[in-house]
Amino acid sequence: MWKKLQTLDKGFNIVGIIVAIKRDRMSLIPEFELGLWNAWILILPYLLMYIVLGGLVRLMGLKGASRPNTPPLNKREKKLDYLSASTFLASIIYSFFLPLKLGTAWFYLGLLVYLFGMIFTIVAGISFVNTPLDRPATEGLYRISRNPIYLGTDLIFTGIGIASASWLVLLLIAVGLWIQNILVGAEERWCLEKYGDAYRDYMKRTPKWIGIPRPDKKD
Repeated sequence: MWKKLQTLDKGFNIVGIIVAIKRDRMSLIPEFELGLWNAWILILPYLLMYIVLGGLVRLMGLKGASRPNTPPLNKREKKLDYLSASTFLASIIYSFFLPLKLGTAWFYLGLLVYLFGMIFTIVAGISFVNTPLDRPATEGLYRISRNPIYLGTDLIFTGIGIASASWLVLLLIAVGLWIQNILVGAEERWCLEKYGDAYRDYMKRTPKWIGIPRPDKKD
C-alpha cells in the first residue's frame, strides 16, 4: 500500500512539473491582467532615463547635438516613422496588461538582458551628450557601433519581452528593428551632409550596429 502511495505521489509530482513547464513557455498572447508586477514597471525606468538624457542634451547647449531629433525624412520614411511611433505607443499600453514571469528562468534571463541594455544606453548617452556640435559622436561605445543608443534600447525591450515570456512583444521588437534600420539611414544622411569626410571615414571603420571596428587608415 505504501509503495502504491509513493508511486502515486511521484506521478502527481511529474504532472506538476509538466504543468509548470507548460505555464512557463513563451506565449504569443499572454493573459491580460492589470497588476503591479507587470512589464510597465520595467518600462518606467527606461522612460525616466530617456527624459533625463533628453534634458541633458538641451541643457548642454552646443554639446550633445551631433544628430537632430528629427532628421529630414522622405515620404516612405515619414510613414515608417508614424508606424514606429504607433508601435512604440502600443507596446507601452500593452505593458500595463502584461504580467512578468516572476520566479522563472524567463524573468531572470530577461532581467539580465534588460539591465545590460540600460547600462549600455546610459553609457552611450553620456558619450553623445559630451560630443561637441562641430564633430560627430565617435567616442566610447560609438567606437563599436554607430548607433549604440538604439542598440541599447533594443536590448531593453528584448529583455522585457523575455522577462514576460511574450512572443508578441518580441514580434513587435522585430518590426521595430526593421523600421529602425531604415530610419537610421535618414540620420546618417544628415550626418554625412553636416560632417562630410569626418563622418564618411567614421562609417568606414565603425559597424552600423555592432562589431569589431576597423583601424583608422593612415595616409
